Amino acid sequence: MIVHICFGTTDLERAGKFYDAIAKELGAARANATDTAIYWSKPGSGIGFAATIPYDGKPAHFGNGVMATIGAESQDQVDRMHAAALANGGSDEGAPGPRPNGMYCAYWRDPDGNKMNAVAMGG
Repeated sequence: MIVHICFGTTDLERAGKFYDAIAKELGAARANATDTAIYWSKPGSGIGFAATIPYDGKPAHFGNGVMATIGAESQDQVDRMHAAALANGGSDEGAPGPRPNGMYCAYWRDPDGNKMNAVAMGG
């Protein structure tokens, strides 16, 4: 079982602003922060996501083929998360809409290039 997802960042302050906006749309918020990492979760759910300066001191970079998926409660929530990502320095990787698999999805990259998506089942 996955406990949480963590993405590396080259700019913790920028990552904080970006993921604060995404977390807000999920009803989540910062749960903890250190000089090198920020953690977000929904109350009572444990840590769900973290952004961190890499511990090895090397530059952060995204993985090709790596993506984190966020379960959304509705198509509207997918739309809001995608809009929040783009409004806070993210880039579009696939506009919100129905997909052939019967899901409603949107895709984006954070300012460091990490790929994410949100999905509402049965879209």
